[in-house]
Amino acid sequence: MELDVDLDDVLAGLDPEQRAVAEAVRGPVCVLAGAGTGKTRAITHRIAYAVRSGVVEAQSVLAVTFTTRAAGELRQRLRRLGTPGVQARTFHAAALRQLTYFWPRVIGGDPPSVIESKLPLLADAGRSLRRNLDRSELRDVASEIEWAKATQIGPEDYAQAAAKAGRTPPIPAEEVFRLYDAYERLRRERHLVDFETILELTAAVMTEHREVAAEIRRQYRYFVVDEYQDVNPLQKLLLDTWLGGRDDLCVVGDPNQTIYSFTGATPRYLTNFPVEHPDTALIRLVRDYRSTPQVVSLANRVLDRARTPHKMTLVAQRPDGPEPVFTEYDDEVAEAQGVARAAAGLIRSGVPSREIAVLFRVNAQSEVYEQAFTEAGIPYLLRGADRFFERPEVRQAVVLLRGAARSASAGDDLVSTAHGVLSGIGLTAQPPGGGRAREKWESLKALADLAEELATGGADLPGFVAELERRAAEQHAPAVEGVTLASLHAAKGLEWDAVFLAGVTDGMLPIVYAETPEQIEEERRLLYVGITRARVHLGVSWALARSPGGRRSRRPSRFLDGLMGRAAARVPSPERGGRGGDGGRGEHRERRERRTVAAPVSCRVCAKTLMAAAEQKLGRCATCPADYDEGLLEALRSWRAGAAKEAKVPTYVVFTDVTLQAIAERAPLSERDLMAIPGIGRVKLDRYGEAVLRLCRAAGNQTEDL
Repeated sequence: MELDVDLDDVLAGLDPEQRAVAEAVRGPVCVLAGAGTGKTRAITHRIAYAVRSGVVEAQSVLAVTFTTRAAGELRQRLRRLGTPGVQARTFHAAALRQLTYFWPRVIGGDPPSVIESKLPLLADAGRSLRRNLDRSELRDVASEIEWAKATQIGPEDYAQAAAKAGRTPPIPAEEVFRLYDAYERLRRERHLVDFETILELTAAVMTEHREVAAEIRRQYRYFVVDEYQDVNPLQKLLLDTWLGGRDDLCVVGDPNQTIYSFTGATPRYLTNFPVEHPDTALIRLVRDYRSTPQVVSLANRVLDRARTPHKMTLVAQRPDGPEPVFTEYDDEVAEAQGVARAAAGLIRSGVPSREIAVLFRVNAQSEVYEQAFTEAGIPYLLRGADRFFERPEVRQAVVLLRGAARSASAGDDLVSTAHGVLSGIGLTAQPPGGGRAREKWESLKALADLAEELATGGADLPGFVAELERRAAEQHAPAVEGVTLASLHAAKGLEWDAVFLAGVTDGMLPIVYAETPEQIEEERRLLYVGITRARVHLGVSWALARSPGGRRSRRPSRFLDGLMGRAAARVPSPERGGRGGDGGRGEHRERRERRTVAAPVSCRVCAKTLMAAAEQKLGRCATCPADYDEGLLEALRSWRAGAAKEAKVPTYVVFTDVTLQAIAERAPLSERDLMAIPGIGRVKLDRYGEAVLRLCRAAGNQTEDL
């Protein structure tokens, strides 16, 4: 009877479809789970239900994910459900564990070392061929090698296979072949393995050594694979080898979130699963618990136009929220500044900055947003940079905290000890300015905040260090305060209260090199993924030109046709004095203002067209000479330091160095002159204008006296 109560507890709180997943304890099972429908909840409860009902032992379950963090989340949830012995790992982690264990027995000697990045070895391969590649070329060639290995294509077949797949190699295909071949030769000579080779060798060892296969199959009898739409042929080969003809397999995925086909991933394994396994229990999860009905409706309408037989209409479960906002800007600088203003408004309304994200198609789009958020005084973090626990300051902090824990006394206070350690390596009461110093401070502050959070639960210093080591193993970084800037690909699997989808133009989304119908449809799915990251607030924006004053020839993405309802808000660039629409008079004024801009922004020294945002702000090329009063610049710097100290903010929040330089060079004497400097809007003018103009006028009077 007690067992029945426990089982009821496992099933409690599940909706009918999630419960159907949990109760389908024998494979084959295929779960088609839409965005935000609770797939992780469903599969963890399925595993717990199977273990606690005696269908399988926890140690016989292997749950496979695509990220270390996802695996860690699975383990945490399973521990809370009373099934801590389940193995949840990525494909690579599970395969490496098996390969390392069996290598001395079946191969002999030490197992090979794992390379985290292909770039150093690929650079050596290039030098052996007298071919020096820059870093971007190295990354592109490494991506081609990863695609080839994931799809089980050797160097000699690369050129033909790439042509057949419609790929455009970054350098001539024959050169990719030679580099790929040299890379593999050096890898074997140096006794190294990359992530793809780990999977290849594990499958090969199991195939060639029956006793190894038998031992692994005795250990693992029950398989769950998450994000099955992202499986590539090499991962499918390893999975089939693990199974050895058995079908106690549950796969979970969403074909409408397939966005990694360029890496070799294919949704065919998911969509054809019932064909491969005729006895499949097919269950669909469509109740969306993440997003408001307004966000869900837009996501559904994006998919309505998709050319796929596997559409799933999501059904929103949350209360109503605001409608998505569509905004058109004159140029990218204006768009970034507009997004920063909107984010600032959300923060003032109570949305934490860590619950806001700006998503774009390619990483190169981040620069203008970094500048806009810096000028607005809003902290941000770039996703896709170094992993949190791999940052030098975090590694140093963990080492020092571990040492402090070994020598700690029973009565030592966790918070004060942690703060003492972290202060010694750069944590201060107030954050520094932007750049690397600010990033380091944010990392240390996140560790300090985590120590305070755990201390409220009774943790001591050794417990804190143990928690850090567990999180490092699972890549479970503590929350870092700041708006997230990320590519759409990097945002997969994440969610925020507010999401801004930026740069949504034809040529960017879909990307210009997406030419085939299949590639266009993947770009549509990328937009769908971006929309479904938002819980409540969603903004979609685009710019008609790249730079201020540039030719406004862009158009919003074709994917938005018919989706905006009422017309998008029109926001001309602030430096041209434009305002939002106010009926016909506003539209008329807007057309008149747009006619007044006849040429791009040019250097006032050499007349060259300025493209970089910093140069546009200065009004000259970075290399052109500047005539300015050095005394005025020093006076501005001194004033800025005092203003920042009084407001208890970093100096860049007042004005950036580039803005101060522009003020010193232009020496404005009126509010209009000051507002003409890009990035200085009404808020900055009201807050700092009087003091800045006083300094400029004083400097001008001194010059006249001389």
